Amino acid sequence: MKRVGVVLGSREATPLEFWVGVEEEALLRLDDLVVVRAPHPRLGEVRFFGAVDHVAKLHEGQSFDTDTFLAAQGKIPYSLAYVAHVSVTRILPEEYFPPDPGSEVFLAEEEEMELALYYDAMKNQRGSTKLPVGLLQNGAVAYANLEFLNGVKGGHVNISGISGVAAKTSYATFLLKSLLESRAAEDAHQAKVLLFNVKGEDLFFLDKPNLRLKEEDRDLYRKMGLSPEPFRSVAFLAPPKKEGFLPDIDTRLEGVSVYHWDLVQFCQRGLLPFLFADRGAMTNLGFLILQVTERLRRLAEGQRGPHLVVEDWKGGPGGMEDGQGFEGLGQGRLKTFQDLVGYLEYKLLGPEDGEGEGDRRWTARQARATLEAFVRRLRSSVENVAHLIRGDRKGNPPDPLQGAQVHVVDLAKLHPQAQMFVVGALLKEVFEKKERGAYRGRVYIVLDELNKYAPRDEESPIKDVLLDIAERGRSLGVILIGAQQTASEVERRVVANAAIRVVGRLDAAEAERPEYRFLPTSFRQRALILPQGAVILHQPELPVPLFLRFPFPAWATKKEEVLEDNSAEALRRELF
Repeated sequence: MKRVGVVLGSREATPLEFWVGVEEEALLRLDDLVVVRAPHPRLGEVRFFGAVDHVAKLHEGQSFDTDTFLAAQGKIPYSLAYVAHVSVTRILPEEYFPPDPGSEVFLAEEEEMELALYYDAMKNQRGSTKLPVGLLQNGAVAYANLEFLNGVKGGHVNISGISGVAAKTSYATFLLKSLLESRAAEDAHQAKVLLFNVKGEDLFFLDKPNLRLKEEDRDLYRKMGLSPEPFRSVAFLAPPKKEGFLPDIDTRLEGVSVYHWDLVQFCQRGLLPFLFADRGAMTNLGFLILQVTERLRRLAEGQRGPHLVVEDWKGGPGGMEDGQGFEGLGQGRLKTFQDLVGYLEYKLLGPEDGEGEGDRRWTARQARATLEAFVRRLRSSVENVAHLIRGDRKGNPPDPLQGAQVHVVDLAKLHPQAQMFVVGALLKEVFEKKERGAYRGRVYIVLDELNKYAPRDEESPIKDVLLDIAERGRSLGVILIGAQQTASEVERRVVANAAIRVVGRLDAAEAERPEYRFLPTSFRQRALILPQGAVILHQPELPVPLFLRFPFPAWATKKEEVLEDNSAEALRRELF
């Protein structure tokens, strides 16, 4: 064992913290783990484990700042003090009294390092629950208790940090790699992942090796028990272009499927509310949305689409021309989202000529101003979502519970309203299937820009679904890995329900917000200068956060990083 110093007697030592005087030529750094053995006549040996969270050097024997120059020239005597503050993480046995000043302080290594970080407690009846989450400052593998992530004891992960610097998506995908491959995750083969691609097209190469991956990076993956390989089972889904039916994506065409909903699916699944992301901004509009949603559900009962058959409309404002698409007297087919909007306008406001009123079964006795506001909002959505909700072909919405283990769903080029619709529709579908017991394995949902979908000060149907996942999801096996630049702008209950919290580089003003009070002051200061590839992780079992580094992605994060496979088998697949 390496002795690094002694417990200082010039500063107060308590059962929860103490100061160490570091010996000459010894090295004690931030995040180093230490152990103090303190004999007691009644209790025997008591061991104090702790993590260094502050280090300092100063000249003792000086009275003025300028004495430093004299000391450096050897003109006055001085002593160099090298001290470190230690936050206690664990005491064995659990006897809460302070260590004696002068007690020897050693670096915690191997077994004692594992005791300091509670690794011995990370187990269940089936074996270890240690999930690799990165590398400590000393190069050792850092672990989190899987049961605080997969819903057994806790669930959900929240990641914060500045865009482009904090590497939120990189760490989220690394965490997925660990969840799907770690020996601790015995049921990982049953797990499914829904991964939303919200910026660029970086996530469309998860199945491709990264040509920038170095051998030392491969060694780090192996050290953690993970393969230095890309994800094996991935499905890529992109929305269609507004013209035609090709995927609206530029960097990759091979292996990408197009997704959309047909009109019958839209009505049967009750997806209308997700077109109104800020429904709470208008009085009574929320009730009207629910009323129309239910009427559409009844209208679509028994229909198999993709078009929607109606019995009581021969065209109307913004819809089909009279007689277009009719099979018989009074019967018509709604073949586009614009047709559906026109039909709803007719049902709510009445004929286009202004004579008469809307159907009271649809209007829910709302004031005409409310009905007109609803219709205006619906009309404005046609341009944004008509290519996603259509009646010209059978719907093919993403189903992350079927097929490949990881589903990457692209949102990047969609209008914000369309992004909201896709996220809300998919989260609702997944959560309802899990509630019905339609899939037994765990589902991990990765969603960046969480502040947009679950804002603190606004209400929306998507926020309702996310709150349901945050508060009840872990009991159903639905785990949210959410990320955002500013946790202070996210609904408090969504963040508070995350058992694992991760922080990358933070803005100085954001770091002072109450949402980061779980970090000691020294860690909040460090978050301002964290480099890429480094994060601070907080987990329930450990009273202090961990500074972690994680390896370079083994999968390509952009087209330029793709390591081309020129093997005979790869060429054969391309040809046939």
